[in-house]
Amino acid sequence: MLEEVERWLTRRSWSSGDRPLNQLTDARDADPHRTSVSVVLPALNEEATVGAIVATIRRELMEKVRLVDELVVIDSGSTDATAAVARAAGARVVHRDAILPRIPALPGKGEVLWRSLLVTSGEIVCFVDADLRDFSADFVSGTVGPLLTDPGVQFVKAMYDRPLGDAAGQGGRVTELVARPLLNLHWPQLAGFVQPLGGEYAVRRSLLERLPFPVGYGVELGLLVDALHTVGLDALGQVDVGVRIHRHQDGQALGRMAAAIYRTAQLRLSRGHLVRPALTQFERGEDGFVPRTHAVDTEERPPMREIAEYAERHAA
Repeated sequence: MLEEVERWLTRRSWSSGDRPLNQLTDARDADPHRTSVSVVLPALNEEATVGAIVATIRRELMEKVRLVDELVVIDSGSTDATAAVARAAGARVVHRDAILPRIPALPGKGEVLWRSLLVTSGEIVCFVDADLRDFSADFVSGTVGPLLTDPGVQFVKAMYDRPLGDAAGQGGRVTELVARPLLNLHWPQLAGFVQPLGGEYAVRRSLLERLPFPVGYGVELGLLVDALHTVGLDALGQVDVGVRIHRHQDGQALGRMAAAIYRTAQLRLSRGHLVRPALTQFERGEDGFVPRTHAVDTEERPPMREIAEYAERHAA
């Protein structure tokens, strides 16, 4: 590990308990305009978990204390009761297709995160995946905390254990097999991040609006790499929030995720084009193995500050 990264680990890695809630609310109240907080949950068919997450954030961080200013669920086309459950639990629910309708929406998590900047107002934006179980408000207060108390910090990721079934620490297979090797080999300054692909992180709006957003699974790696190049390693941090329990993808879904992440890295390394932006996988059928070919996400959205509607909204 680079000496620079070893020093960074001692300076920019914290635990959620390092900043008590009263310290965070005092910091927030001292300058509520610069420290307003929006929490965004991207959601697709998450009726089983989204309600408990919303209820916890609302109870612990909006009612007991005033840390979060707005809580928004962006529904990316759910066919179940995700929207109704989230709304009943206390979130504002916005459908992906209702945001920036002049640009047809593309499928993918990154698309939803990008569009969320147009329907939120907080100077700090905290993203939380909607499939978490046994959710703790520490995922929000922990990642937001350094941004409230240290003006030099601009991007904070959660770190945690990811159990796989009964095996502790065996989750995050795409992280270990794809993302971590890519980062260590090509962006060694980012080798200190425990969960580079984690979906829980908080970022200053002033940085987010300057970054391009891969529309699919590559969004977390893309944002992290681009943030490094935009603001430098010392502006990035991570906070230990304990354990993350969520729904695990099957092997083929992980393969598609890995391909999208590799593509995101490849584009940033060369700014070139993939020879063939597709991934063929195999499923056993009645007559043997059947090939299934899936497109690899190749679209990216431009920095939000380049979108006319966003510029007009902030000029008003």
